[in-house]
Amino acid sequence: MILYIDENDENKRLDSYLAEITPDFSRSKIQSIIKSGNVLINGESKKPSYTLKENDKIEFELPQNEEIKIKPQNIPLNIIYEDENMLVVNKPSGMLTHPTALERENTLVNALLYKYGDNLSDINGEFRRGILHRLDRNTSGLLMIAKNNQAHEFLSEQIKNHTITKKYRAIVKGNYSKDEDKIDLPIGRNPNQPHKMMVTDTGKPSITLVKVIKRFKDATYLDLTLITGRTHQIRVHLSHMKHPIYNDTLYGAGIGKVKTQEQVLQSYYLRFTKPFTDEIIELEIEPDEKIKKVLNYFENRS
Repeated sequence: MILYIDENDENKRLDSYLAEITPDFSRSKIQSIIKSGNVLINGESKKPSYTLKENDKIEFELPQNEEIKIKPQNIPLNIIYEDENMLVVNKPSGMLTHPTALERENTLVNALLYKYGDNLSDINGEFRRGILHRLDRNTSGLLMIAKNNQAHEFLSEQIKNHTITKKYRAIVKGNYSKDEDKIDLPIGRNPNQPHKMMVTDTGKPSITLVKVIKRFKDATYLDLTLITGRTHQIRVHLSHMKHPIYNDTLYGAGIGKVKTQEQVLQSYYLRFTKPFTDEIIELEIEPDEKIKKVLNYFENRS
């Protein structure tokens, strides 16, 4: 199996990462496989504690009788765009993008496998068939899926070079003071809470463009454009600016009076080049139910 590390998995330990994507193996078993020399990073053996870097190439083989397969499930897909090489789906809030060590069912990948079978890229392994980029479980919206490895590489280059435009809607706590803002603060993993990210001088460059759509008494409706695409970037940046996303309990918002499935954040717009052409594809969807519900609450209070 060959895997390439993207910016969402960099800075993880090698053994932790492999244990995450191969949940039928214990961490001690993974460490044993690494120490035996059966895992190569960019063609070289590394220690289990090796810190992964973006674009690292991992080559490894699982014991043949223990290879993991993900279960296809007949879960409806909201397909916004599709051609012979890719598709764009509107992922609902509450759905994981791909299986994890703890959850292997009811994810977007389970649904994709049912509809497309082997007609999905496998560059990122069985657990992430077709997956080019991710949305957090409780963030809804547009996600690109590659049907083959060539399309995966074509679209990944656009992601890497920041030539894809991604826009989000969010409702944040408090009155965001600037009508337009550029948050340019580096983001890295929180050493004390590895499941969280944070603004840190040792992090990677991260830029989010902010535009106010509407202000309310205790909240602000924002349009956000990602220039970079770090893990939890929008959530971390807005929390650092003292305007956490409404109901984002992981990043300090607490639970608001309007109950929703965590953060009120939606990926609503994508602009990219169609694989193997010069054609520009531009997609936009309406606000989701969480956005509408919280907007309705604040508008009725105004």
